[in-house]
Amino acid sequence: MAFIKVSMDALHADTTLSNYMHHLAEVPLLRQCTPAQRQHLAQHARLEHHAKGKVLFLSGDRADHFFLVLTGWVKLYRETLDGMQAIVDVLPAGHLFGETALFEENVFPFSAEVIEPATLLRLPIAVLSDEISKDPALALAMLRVMVQYRRQQDQELEHTKLQSAPQRIGCFLLRLLDQRNQGPFSLNLPYDKTLIASRLGMQPETFSRALTRLKDETGIRISGARIEGDAISQLAIYACGACSSTFPCKDKAG
Repeated sequence: MAFIKVSMDALHADTTLSNYMHHLAEVPLLRQCTPAQRQHLAQHARLEHHAKGKVLFLSGDRADHFFLVLTGWVKLYRETLDGMQAIVDVLPAGHLFGETALFEENVFPFSAEVIEPATLLRLPIAVLSDEISKDPALALAMLRVMVQYRRQQDQELEHTKLQSAPQRIGCFLLRLLDQRNQGPFSLNLPYDKTLIASRLGMQPETFSRALTRLKDETGIRISGARIEGDAISQLAIYACGACSSTFPCKDKAG
C-alpha cells in the first residue's frame, strides 16, 4: 500500500482558505460572488488581531486593502474642523469596511480605529476591483448594498429629528437583541457609553439622563454595562413609536 505524505503547512493552508471562504460567504455583498471569486479573495486574505485603540488607517490614506470584522468592534470617523471626531459608524462582526474606497479614487474617505479587541480579515482592494471589472452583476450587487446602507443612514437621521433621546437609546438596544425573542432579555453594552452617546448624536451627560429616563419609562434594569428587561415588546412599544420602520427591524446596531 502506498502512502502519500501531506505537509502540515499545506493542510493548514487548505483549512485556513476554507475558513476564509466561509466568512466571506456570510457577508451580504460577497454573497453575490461566485465561489471562484470568493476563493480568489480568500487566497489573498490576511488574518489580523488588533488591540483596542489601534488606528487602522486615516482619512485620505491610500486604500490598498479593505477589511472584514470577524470579532470585536471598529469605529469609523472623520475629523471636524475643530479637531473633534464625528462618528460615521461603529461596526460589529460580519461587517465590511473600506471597500467603498473603490469609488473614492482608492482613497479612504474616513478613518478607522479598533474600539474593542478585534480580529479582522485584510483583503486587497485590487482583487475586488478586478472581479468587479469582469462581472457587472457584482458591481450592481455592490451598489445595492451601498444603497441599503444609505437608507439606514437616512433612517438614523430621521431618528435624530423625530425620536427623543431615550427612544434613540431604546432603538440602539433593540438592534443589539434577537428581536424574534419576545420574552425576557439581557445584554451587555458592547463598548464605552461615551462612544455610544457620540454614535447616537448626544453629549455624555444627555445620554446618562436619557438612559435613566428610559429605565423609568420601560422598567428595564441597569447595572453598569448590564441591561435587563422582562419583555422586548416593552422596549419596542416605547422606542418604535416615532419610527417609520416596522418592528422587528432588520438593521443591526453599530
